[in-house]
Amino acid sequence: MGGDEEVREQKRMGTTMQALAWLVLLALGVAYFSDFLDRQYNPNQSLQTGYSEGGVREVVLQRNKFGHYVASGEINGQAVTFMLDTGATGVAIPSPVASRLGLRRGAAFPTQTANGMSTSYAATLDSIGVGGIELYDVPAAISPGLQTEEVLLGMSFLKHIEFTQRGDTLILRQIP
Repeated sequence: MGGDEEVREQKRMGTTMQALAWLVLLALGVAYFSDFLDRQYNPNQSLQTGYSEGGVREVVLQRNKFGHYVASGEINGQAVTFMLDTGATGVAIPSPVASRLGLRRGAAFPTQTANGMSTSYAATLDSIGVGGIELYDVPAAISPGLQTEEVLLGMSFLKHIEFTQRGDTLILRQIP
């Protein structure tokens, strides 16, 4: 009788180990594909900065699979994800991101968006950077109407940068 119980216990243990192995394999697959999808959305998570004569800084961005230029960067030394938007007048920050960054709302002002009129709040960013390109005291807007986690990197930043698009790359240059 003891031998039968031992065999059943071994089978139960084997089944449990098999189930655990499948769960681990599933978790690894989810982690891998999540990272894969993140890189398809933001192929510019790790940016390299080139330096040339005269102190020119250059960052090359790759277009994502949706046709946008999305890049990791920083506001006031804290990590954010930017979506470059040459059609945006300024830097527009969604309210949840502004809260996470500890930004305070300044004066309210009306803004025209693709969805109509909205109210935004003035803010000034101590620093904003993409790769090795960094600007200081950049005007921005905290925009409660933005339903995204990305900060729209508009012309209040981009007007200080030379940029050129070639194929699926966008080259940003900061000339001192």
